[in-house]
Amino acid sequence: MPPTTDRKSLQGALVGFCNPLLDISATGTEALLEKYGLDADSQILAEEKHKGIYDDLINSYNPDFLVGGAGQNTLRGAQRLLPSNSTIFFGAVGKDENAQRLKDAATRDGLRVQYMETPDVKTGVCAVCVTGHKRSLCTDLLAANTYDVSHVKQAENWKIIEDAKFYYVTGYFFTVSPETIETVAKHSLEAKKTFIINLSAPFVPEFYTENVRKTIPYVDILFGNESEAKAFSKSFGFETDNIEKIAHLIAHMPKHDTSRPRVVIITQGADSTIVATQNSDDIQTFPTNPIPSEEIADTNGAGDAFSAGFLSQFVLGRSFVDSIEAGNWLAGKVIREVGPTYPEQDLVFEPTGKLTPSVKSISA
Repeated sequence: MPPTTDRKSLQGALVGFCNPLLDISATGTEALLEKYGLDADSQILAEEKHKGIYDDLINSYNPDFLVGGAGQNTLRGAQRLLPSNSTIFFGAVGKDENAQRLKDAATRDGLRVQYMETPDVKTGVCAVCVTGHKRSLCTDLLAANTYDVSHVKQAENWKIIEDAKFYYVTGYFFTVSPETIETVAKHSLEAKKTFIINLSAPFVPEFYTENVRKTIPYVDILFGNESEAKAFSKSFGFETDNIEKIAHLIAHMPKHDTSRPRVVIITQGADSTIVATQNSDDIQTFPTNPIPSEEIADTNGAGDAFSAGFLSQFVLGRSFVDSIEAGNWLAGKVIREVGPTYPEQDLVFEPTGKLTPSVKSISA
């Protein structure tokens, strides 16, 4: 399917909501993880016992300071593959140097940011401890946690919502402003636009189950990985760890707009991507192109990049198959970089037309 050539129609087409963060990223040690009770491959919100890790990384591990926040990184990547001014991001920051760093980086990638500024709270940070090919993320939301639905309801911002065609919300935002999610989801439903969520981390369906449950009927497309899918299954009583069955069950949860079947996309790292569609018992399995171990610099941001690649082509009007190929392609670029970083050179994706999923019935 050829992409749309009407660039004007794509201005502000994709709007995202998440928590803008400054990543403090460094190669860590098992001792550092043990000191703060962190797993080598996990994502958590910081408790009081974790607060010292940020200074530890800065003082002892020579970290890189990178633009963070899953949703912001996804929209940055999508914008790299879309016409100018196609993407707009909402979230809350402090009024400080780190907020300006985030804004400058977003601007370099062509992403427009509509930050809510909270002057008396610092911009959020995320400790990224890399050990081998694994990374442990420990987030202190700070100002990001202050986002309020009143911001999106301001006339200038609501006009952005009305003009958009696609809405992308990460699971992390469920911890901050479920009211905003509900407000935007209802508008998307009423205006027959496309509402998309990413589960983002296992703790989201595990600890914010009711917020997720309340939102699912509005969801047209859902992203997740295998760990998040299993956490979803446990929290929603599916009683299975089979990824195909979980994807099928999520796809078939109640939906307000039954005229557009929900699509569930579950990534599994280097393994195949699973796709389930509402009103169908067929499960599609898409192969990936594994990256040689010696070429992998950092897996942090690979999932965000997959979503970015997919969304960029889906917004352009390409098929699901082409969009999934773009997701895998862009994720492959990002894991060769340190942190959730996109290559500096121009990014141009062209579908090969060769990606073909295997299909089987979930009842088989």
